[in-house]
Amino acid sequence: MSKRVEPSPSLTDKVYAVLHEAITSGEYPAGYRLRIRDIAAEVGTSVMPVREAIRRLEESGFAERVPHKGSVVKGLDPAELLHVYETRRLLEVEAARRGAAQIGSVDVARMRQEFELMQRAITEGAVIPYLDHDEALLTILYEAGGNPVLLGTIRTMWQHCRAYKIVGARAALDTPGDTSLWRYQELLVAAADASDAEAAAAISNESLVDATDRIKAQLESHG
Repeated sequence: MSKRVEPSPSLTDKVYAVLHEAITSGEYPAGYRLRIRDIAAEVGTSVMPVREAIRRLEESGFAERVPHKGSVVKGLDPAELLHVYETRRLLEVEAARRGAAQIGSVDVARMRQEFELMQRAITEGAVIPYLDHDEALLTILYEAGGNPVLLGTIRTMWQHCRAYKIVGARAALDTPGDTSLWRYQELLVAAADASDAEAAAAISNESLVDATDRIKAQLESHG
């Protein structure tokens, strides 16, 4: 039986970064066909890393397969946003509650480190690093809850809604005086430090409701 040969992770990462930037910058608009051979010729690589990069874009919610067209850049849908973020609330409010009840001081210190890196990214206007550090902070909290299946499901949801999260983060960065990118995380760290499970759950819920409203407003204003 033949064994599948995986493309170089570094090469796939580079192709993914190029396509991701083209999509999030608007160079590749919603509905744009991601033709594997054309992209391979543009970036100067074989088709395999392009195919793998497009697969990752589909997993992250930036692209989707359409009959008779193949992969295209996915449009963001307010209805899908509501479904995705409702599901996130169901999962993450409970994960925050469990995590805050069980987290130790060492992990709270790690959360504070991620919070500082997150704030630096906000200052620099770096959306992707901000989201990475935000998710790292939440991972530490949720992991403390001791349910790896719950954490894994949440991480899958993060991948699926990364395109929406980028829209929300950019909207907040572009709004003078908007503190939504950091104030909930600051409160979560404090709740974790105090082992206040109910406060952590309430903060998580409020954060996700706020994010839903902010992203929905952005999608409707550009619709």
